[in-house]
Parts: sequence; structure tokens; C-alpha cells
Amino acid sequence: MVNETSKLCIDYTGMMYSSQNPKGFSKEDLQGLQAKLDEAQDSLHARRESGNLDFSLLLPSMLSQLPELCEYADQAASRFDNFVVLGIGGSALGPLAVQQALNHYYYNELAPEKRSGRSRFYVLDNIDPLRFRELGQILDPQKTLYNVISKSGNTSETMAQFLIVRDYLRHSCGESYADHLVVTTDQQKGNLLPIALKEGFKRFVIPSGIGGRFSELTPVGLLAAAICGIDVEQLLAGAIEMDRRIRETKGVFVNPAQLKTALSYLSWQKGKNISVFMPYVDGLKTMADWYAQLWAESLGKRYDRLGKEVTLGQTPVKALGVTDQHSQIQLYTEGPDDKVITFLTLKEFQVTQKIPEDLTLPEDIRFLGGKTLEELLFAEQKATEYALTKAGRQHLKIILSALTPYTIGQLLLLLEWETAYMGELLNINAFDQPGVEEGKNGTYGLMGRPGYEAEKLAIEAYGSERHILT
Repeated sequence: MVNETSKLCIDYTGMMYSSQNPKGFSKEDLQGLQAKLDEAQDSLHARRESGNLDFSLLLPSMLSQLPELCEYADQAASRFDNFVVLGIGGSALGPLAVQQALNHYYYNELAPEKRSGRSRFYVLDNIDPLRFRELGQILDPQKTLYNVISKSGNTSETMAQFLIVRDYLRHSCGESYADHLVVTTDQQKGNLLPIALKEGFKRFVIPSGIGGRFSELTPVGLLAAAICGIDVEQLLAGAIEMDRRIRETKGVFVNPAQLKTALSYLSWQKGKNISVFMPYVDGLKTMADWYAQLWAESLGKRYDRLGKEVTLGQTPVKALGVTDQHSQIQLYTEGPDDKVITFLTLKEFQVTQKIPEDLTLPEDIRFLGGKTLEELLFAEQKATEYALTKAGRQHLKIILSALTPYTIGQLLLLLEWETAYMGELLNINAFDQPGVEEGKNGTYGLMGRPGYEAEKLAIEAYGSERHILT
């Protein structure tokens, strides 16, 4: 039985009509989308039943994989001081977002006993050579485990990292180098699979029907979480409960995915082409990066399902409260009215920090004494909401009861389902990314991959006339 206090809630007051917010939506506006939302739900349910909605369909099967995954994670954490993810996109953003949300903010700096003996955690999500070399300079190869994540084994960035690391480990660790590599890839195909089989790397499977941005609740993210001591069973439990609730209920004021989608869709129709995702919790800062990929890559499409050119998409922007009150809120309150803002916050913090009282200070500072940082943060958030409402700007708030594996699991599934629903309402495929492939193919050509010579010639011709100021 799920404790009601462990559920997230959505406060959408800042989206609704009131005397303070005359531009807001009415209940009738939301109810007017109910038929479309139910049609979207039926369509997604049919896809799930036919085995084509794996981010939802495979959740229970992930539970059955936890014993093997957790056993390996425990052994790895006891043997290796460092765990390094080699991946890009969802393979990196998901593990990083969950780690930062659920572990100590300065987890890697903690003494081993304060990490319960778990491995330090690093993510190499880019191919900057300086960053790559500098991480290698601080890690002992004998005490480091690398997780190579690529479903296809064609990801140029990840495979380049892998080849460098493998060579480095061969020279540093000798015949035991394979023990320092664990591969997360497709079960039956791809370029990474035969290498892993030949060289004896431990393997975990990315389900074939799940794209990177939807993969956090598969071994892509679960392995990293388990190695860092996160309760992955509770992470999945929260996701499964949110998944069940979204699948089994209908009604824009009952189903959280239908409500979020209705608000997003109506905002988009009103010209809100930018979706700002603004956590008011430092631990959720990287969750905004994960959301940005999910929203942008899923919904930024040139063609709809009928092949009609539509060039759709709402640009995601990440922000952090209160930091970005001092950098972005000026634009949001007084700039173009083209944004909808989603705050992500907690019902309460699990720790508090009192501000000391000092009666000798000037009155303009003294008022802070005796208050807490928690009170100050919530006051700043509430004041920002008020300022946006006063300016007639749309905003809503997702509230988590606490930062726990259960609530983070809920949050991940809510945002994934909202993305899927939005794809249905826009009549686009939310699960492909053809715009990314053009750049990938061009990279293959420039780097000399056989079969991509035409791409190389096209890029070289494109760049034959340059306009450069020196």
C-alpha cells in the first residue's frame, strides 16, 4: 500500500484563470481536451499491448533483473573505488540526474565509510580530450570500473572513449583488463556485443524497444544507481505505481499525465514555444538536463506521421532556483510572453540550517536572523511565483514529498508519459530522432567510415566558401 504522503502532486494554480491571472485557463479549457487525451491514451495503450511502448511495458521485468544486477553492483562496489560511465545523451544524463538527486551532493568527496563503501561516480558524457585526460590522471586504473553504454555500438563518441580506455587498461592491468569493463548494450545485435562476447566483458542489456532518453529505468541507469548504493527496488516501485496510475485512470483532473499534457498543449497553442524547467532543489539540477533531452529530442520534429512538414517543437530551457532568479527571471517576467515555467520543488527539506541572530547588525540584514535557509528558499520561490502571476506569465509546480528513490521513480515516469501523450496530440513520433542522424552520418563521413563518402563530400562542398573574421 502506497502512503499518500509519498506521492508527488501538481500545483497548477499559476496556469488557471483568477482575478490575479486573467490570462489563465478555465476548467472548461482543460475539459475541452478530454476527448483528445482519452484518444491519446487509447492509442498509447494499444501500442503497449502490441509491445511497442517498452518504457512502460518492461517495468515489471526490470524488477526480475534486480537480483543479478544488485549482486554484481555489490561485488563491484567492494572491489573498485571508482565507477565511470562512458556514454552520451540519455546514457549519461539519466544516471547523473538520479545520482545527484538521491546521494550526497558531494558524494565523491566523502570518505569511503561515509559512502558505505560504495564506489565514487563519474560520467564522461563528452569527448573533450583535456577533460578525458584529466580524469584519467586522477583515477587509479587498478581500482576503476568503466561502464560502456551504447545500444548500437555505433555511437562514435562512446566507442572512441571505449577504445582509448580499453587500450589504457590493457597496458595498466594486463590480462585482467576485461574485469574493469562492463558493457550495457543490445542483447542480439550491434558492434559492441561481439567485442564484449569475445573479450569476456560482463554484460547488461538495453531492451531493443527503448531509446536512450527513456532508458534510465533499465540497466542503463539501474546499474549506476545500485553501485552507488541507491535503493533501485524503490526507484522502480515509484515508477511502477505512477505508470499504473496513468494507465488505469482517465480524466484530466485525475490522471497526472493527462493534466500535465493538457497544460503543455494549451500553452503551446497560446504561443508558449519555450518550456522552462526550474528545480528549486540543488539535487534536482541535473534532472533539468535530463528533461531537456527528453522534451527536445522527442517532440522537435520536422514531419508529422503523415509526412506533412510541420516543424513542431517546444524549446526546453533549464534553470535553477534560486540561482537563476538573478539571471533569467528578469527575462521571464518582462521579456516576450513565450514561456511556460515548471517549478520542481519539495514539500519540505529533510535538513534545516538556521541563520544566526545578531542584534548588532543593520536592520536590513538583522531580519534574517532566527529564520532558516529552507524558509528563505521557499519564500523566494513563492515570491517568484507571485511575480510571474502578476506579470501574467504561466507557471506550474511539481512538488515531491521528499528526495527518495520512490518519488524520483514517480517523477521520471510522469515526464516520460507526458512526452508520449504530447506526441499523440501533435500527431508526431515521439520515439525517433531523425534530425540527430544527419549529424551522426556526417561525422562518420568526415572520420572515414566506409559507406559514408557521399556525406563527407557534401560537407566539404558546403564548407568550401568560408566567411571568417580574424
